[in-house]
Amino acid sequence: MNGFLPISKQDMTERGWYYCDFLIVTGDAYVDHPSFGTAIISRVLEDAGYKVAILSQPDFRDEHDFLAMGRPRYAVLINGGNIDSMVAHYTSAKKRRSDDAYTPGGKGGKRPDRAVTVYSMLARRAFPDTPVYLGGIEASLRRFAHYDYWADRVMPSILESTGADGVMYGMSEHSVVELANNLQHGRKGADACVGVRGTAYMAHDAEGLAWDAVECPSYEDVCASKPDYARSVKLQYDEQDAVRGRALLQRHGRRVLIQNPPAKPLTTEEMDHVYALPYMRTYHPSYEALGGVPAIQEVQFSIIHNRGCFGACNFCALAFHQGRYIQVRSHESVIEEAKKITQMPGFKGYIHDVGGPTANFRFPACKKQDTHGCCKDKRCLFPSACSNIEADHTDYLNLLRELRRIEGIKKVFVRSGLRYDYMMADRNDAFFKELVEHHISGQLKVAPEHMSDNALYYMGKPSFNVYEQFRERYARINQKLGRKQYLVPYLMSSHPGATLDDAIMLAQYLNRIGYMPEQVQDFYPTPGTLSTAMYYTGIDPRTMKPVYVAKTPEEKAMQRALLQWRRPDKRPIILAALKKAGREDLIGYGKECLIRPNRSGEQNVAPRSSKPAHRHGVSAARPENPRRSGKPAAKPASRAPQPKKGWAKPKKKK
Repeated sequence: MNGFLPISKQDMTERGWYYCDFLIVTGDAYVDHPSFGTAIISRVLEDAGYKVAILSQPDFRDEHDFLAMGRPRYAVLINGGNIDSMVAHYTSAKKRRSDDAYTPGGKGGKRPDRAVTVYSMLARRAFPDTPVYLGGIEASLRRFAHYDYWADRVMPSILESTGADGVMYGMSEHSVVELANNLQHGRKGADACVGVRGTAYMAHDAEGLAWDAVECPSYEDVCASKPDYARSVKLQYDEQDAVRGRALLQRHGRRVLIQNPPAKPLTTEEMDHVYALPYMRTYHPSYEALGGVPAIQEVQFSIIHNRGCFGACNFCALAFHQGRYIQVRSHESVIEEAKKITQMPGFKGYIHDVGGPTANFRFPACKKQDTHGCCKDKRCLFPSACSNIEADHTDYLNLLRELRRIEGIKKVFVRSGLRYDYMMADRNDAFFKELVEHHISGQLKVAPEHMSDNALYYMGKPSFNVYEQFRERYARINQKLGRKQYLVPYLMSSHPGATLDDAIMLAQYLNRIGYMPEQVQDFYPTPGTLSTAMYYTGIDPRTMKPVYVAKTPEEKAMQRALLQWRRPDKRPIILAALKKAGREDLIGYGKECLIRPNRSGEQNVAPRSSKPAHRHGVSAARPENPRRSGKPAAKPASRAPQPKKGWAKPKKKK
């Protein structure tokens, strides 16, 4: 018997089990690593004394696989996997992906579209009298009525569409144990969620709630009125705080969705305990013959040291899922995990990442958040760093130094997201210098997303001037250290508010600095974000004012192509975009021009960049695969697949 939790009846028999208390159904392969939600929740329940079995990627044509291990004693717990099943299956252009990094061998098609919904229906068919509860990112972001990009319409709460008994939203260690204890003591169905923070459920009325509550516009109202939809989303964001957040209500016909306030953040001691549970830190051995699970490669030798992000970009679901409050592990806990990694097969001395949603956050933005929560109508870093923010990298820097001293570790990298605006708010250069000297390998990746302040406003990102200052500071430190390392910016096209003129401005900037990105993310309207609300309604929920949205495939393709203006295959659409915007002045032979005019018999090529890349601290070379700590980056929800190589060299003018 191996150390993994049971995945079959035989595994249960070998443990002497006649039943399991909880059956966890997941759209991912079973990977027992703390970067995977299924692994954490299953180990937390096991630690609480419950028998847990794992049903990974069951056949979704019928309920046969659900019946294989027998009826669970208390409940079926369902998640779609580490990323939304629709994002796993489709690009932002709604084209079907052919692979899936969370499946054995990287094979696509092993989970259904809308996996949580399909699995819920199969669970009901297999066990009609057993409670079903949902969790994970897919269910969490669909707990209210939401706009569905793939169906292009507003859908009801996932509780309404699946008939499940409840949703555990956000990070659910507290919620799942409290829910399990309620079930053990005889409470059933939605009643087991009553009074449990971090859960939502449907009821006939909202009487007797333990908390103050506020009501969102109903499902029927948000379907009929886009302003009501925008107001509903803003209200949901306002109450997403464990300190000051109220319960939220949303009527669906004759029933009402009740969301209890968010779960309390884990303390450092609780975080340490969760990450010290007996994870096997790899995929189940039954997948070896199938080629393993590709997603493990990005996280197997990485460490998560924090949770939450007070950056709260409008297009990111983190604020609505994990929240803005920062939770961290102790140095001792992180070091202990690093020592375990050094003993793992295949470890070659390199810790691939010490990060999280945002790597360089080690404590809440300000002390006020501990007692008053995060500000409702203010952002910590937008439009600029708040005067109350405590920008200090000392603790994170000391942690990295301690990790570097561990025997067997040659290098410790930081590869997950770094908030460069937070770094610029720290007047002490010590962290910046040691990051450049010790913790990157040739290039540093950050996410300015755009250079137009108009576009950045709607993204909830700081002014582009902050990035420019960061870039210059990075170049100076590299020069002082005698290093030739590059800055790789992530960029996004077609975000709500971003116009064709904004895309042209960005293309001109990239041309001036001599950088042509190979990775460009077209905005992806996923459930549960402010940006998606803007995309659907054409209204900014923050101000209720109209916002421009590029929705047609033609304009979206134009904005994206402009960021890769040197690609010969993009020439026709770039030419059309420049003419549409009245910018024929950028078609010519000058150094500021993006493309050359058509000439009889001449190959369609772009002009040379006006300045060499190395003079600007950026590289035109193909960057490494992006990654986010805690979520393997082979299929990230927030980044598009890399385009193929094939840049044509400009021909000399005859």
